[in-house]
Amino acid sequence: MSEDGERWFDDAAGPVVRPYAMTRGRTRGRAREEFDLIAMVVAEHRDGPDEGDDGGDGADRGLSPEHLSLVELCRAAPLSVAELAAGLDLPVGVVRVFVGDLLAAELVRVSRPVPPAELPDVSILREVINGLRAL
Repeated sequence: MSEDGERWFDDAAGPVVRPYAMTRGRTRGRAREEFDLIAMVVAEHRDGPDEGDDGGDGADRGLSPEHLSLVELCRAAPLSVAELAAGLDLPVGVVRVFVGDLLAAELVRVSRPVPPAELPDVSILREVINGLRAL
């Protein structure tokens, strides 16, 4: 309720659960790794009788519904951390904590982008293309 006694309903109440409550006050996941916004998150495929059964798997590992939603989104297609945050309408910091939890539980894997310093030089690529054309 507001100070003047007016009751809030749905959207008028604003965010009901604070991000720190969703992550239990944690700023890092169980994997203790930081993720770039463009790091790609891929769901691990499970073999066996409980494949596709998130309810049992999540209950065994103590995962929240948000964790399970992240895994489900990643099963459809690999998504970046930023896309997952937008898809679930959660803050990026919360998604990073959840992805760390899922990584520790071995339900997802994260592929990080190649640093620009490790990418091949454009001039070398042009020389390779010119050499292939000369063949």
